[in-house]
Amino acid sequence: MSLPNLLQGRLRLPVIAAPMFIVSNPDLVIAQCTAGVVGSFPALNARPEHVLEEWLERITTELDAARAAEPEAPIAPFAVNQIVHASNQRLAHDVELCARYRVPIQITSLRAPDAVVEAAHSYGGLVFHDVTNIKHAKRALQAGVDGLILVCHGAGGHAGRLSPFALIPEIRAFYDGPIIASGSIASGGAVLAAQAVGADLAYIGTRFIATEEANAAPEYKAALLAASGEDIVYTDLFTGVHGNYLRSSIEAAGLDPDNLPAGDKNTMDFGSGGASSAKAWRDIWGAGQGVGQIGDVQSAAQVVDALAAEYASARQRLAA
Repeated sequence: MSLPNLLQGRLRLPVIAAPMFIVSNPDLVIAQCTAGVVGSFPALNARPEHVLEEWLERITTELDAARAAEPEAPIAPFAVNQIVHASNQRLAHDVELCARYRVPIQITSLRAPDAVVEAAHSYGGLVFHDVTNIKHAKRALQAGVDGLILVCHGAGGHAGRLSPFALIPEIRAFYDGPIIASGSIASGGAVLAAQAVGADLAYIGTRFIATEEANAAPEYKAALLAASGEDIVYTDLFTGVHGNYLRSSIEAAGLDPDNLPAGDKNTMDFGSGGASSAKAWRDIWGAGQGVGQIGDVQSAAQVVDALAAEYASARQRLAA
């Protein structure tokens, strides 16, 4: 297992906070990074496109100031998520802007990120790519990515079908670089479990939706607190790609979560309603199967504090 030099000594916990459509914003990213975990956001959250430069300027400036004020503190780098798909007409613009601001990490999704890798490597940045299976992992490695994010069953939003206990060892059989594990990771104990099975870092999204800084409606946060793992529905209806969503939001849109039609991947448009009039992420809320472990709405710093305490407790239990 390995950790890139960029991350060594700069993390309080081996965690990357997942980029969440609509939800992730500069307030959340800065709070996550200053708390000691990698904060991230989708480039498409900055709308219209000129807003992306404002976000990059603010995040870069505030994190630099935080490091200058506390040079010994583990203040993490940040990441920007790029959707590598024909429906993302902003991709070239956003990648160029990230290169100009020397964004430390770019997280790529959906298709092999050859052009993003070339741009990021031109200034020393890293690219971590989302994969759900062996085929996609090997294609991403051909593109030269610096790490693989294994989006396993139970992860919030778009997710694969395999358990992390299946996918991580299979990829470890041919890849010894950085692996970031995703899928129902909502506690410090789960972070340690991900490391135990072969991952270097854990990818956590849903738990950070229920934070003060997150750009999620109060009703969304309340629905997370009321939900359990059994309230997560896995479907491809809303974007054409399978993902996990809150049952209550599907019902609120007038749909039957137990009788959803199949989606159409050929009509996929990121952020669209796919094969449904209800719009993914805005009307239909993503969440992972670890949702039942969220007890209240806290600040991002409090969430990281809790994760750190849970992580330390899990290590002590195993040592005993």
